[in-house]
Amino acid sequence: MEPQTTSTHIPVLSNEVLSLLEINPTGKYFDGTCGLGGHSEKILSKLSPGGFLIGTDIDNEAIDIAKVRLKKVSSNFHIEKCSYSKFPKVLEKLNIDKVDGFLLDLGLSSLQLDSEDRGFSFMRDASLDMRFDLDSKIQANDIINRYSEVELADIIYHFGEERRSRKISRNIVKTRPINTVNELVEIIRISTPPSNRNKTLARVFQSFRIAVNNEFDNLKTFLKKYITYLKTGGKIVIISFHSIEDRIVKHSFKYSNKKGDLKIITKKPIMASEEETNFNKRSKSAKLRCAIKL
Repeated sequence: MEPQTTSTHIPVLSNEVLSLLEINPTGKYFDGTCGLGGHSEKILSKLSPGGFLIGTDIDNEAIDIAKVRLKKVSSNFHIEKCSYSKFPKVLEKLNIDKVDGFLLDLGLSSLQLDSEDRGFSFMRDASLDMRFDLDSKIQANDIINRYSEVELADIIYHFGEERRSRKISRNIVKTRPINTVNELVEIIRISTPPSNRNKTLARVFQSFRIAVNNEFDNLKTFLKKYITYLKTGGKIVIISFHSIEDRIVKHSFKYSNKKGDLKIITKKPIMASEEETNFNKRSKSAKLRCAIKL
């Protein structure tokens, strides 16, 4: 569950990311969730003219901002609009067989959370859109208004870990059509007691966002493929923001470790320091895991 944030973009756990990746100045690095370019900028600044950074993202606005940011550092990068789960196509296009490191920061960017019209935050009324990729067809209100009561309850329970999922989904179906943030907030209000209601709101909004953007499927697809494209001695670093994602990453690393493909560097996930969480509230729920290819 990602907390509210300010509009300033601060990459989470950036010192830890750079330290763990151990950037080879002539290496090739893949940032699958380039976003506004915070981590990419730091990686690129460590690369020599012989190094190269590949980035992907599905948010056009974020990509435009990241390109401007990175050009100030170096021209040795390529950012492509696509899901990180489709990274092999991007590497093939660039004639790159293997990379020295992969990075995923699975959190919501400040640009998305602070958006006036995309409906990611329950704190601001807007259309229930929630798409990372505005070219994508399905919006949150399509799911909310078309899915059955059971399907909605499953989304809220499995993606949001919200135990009042059935009551909330029943009230959604009774009240439809629902097209705005405030309308969904009101349904959650009448479905829940006041104590910890903000946590329930965050979970429900998170669950629909995950469904709209196929976030867990993309992560699972990526985790099945990346090892083939990672050089021996190369690192994989993944930052997640809620327990389900962290569990998916943890189990994947353990499975690859048992097979002898990976050595896990972070026995327990690395969390942000107190200093960082005071400076950047968003970092409070971040969990970083890292492994090295054997």
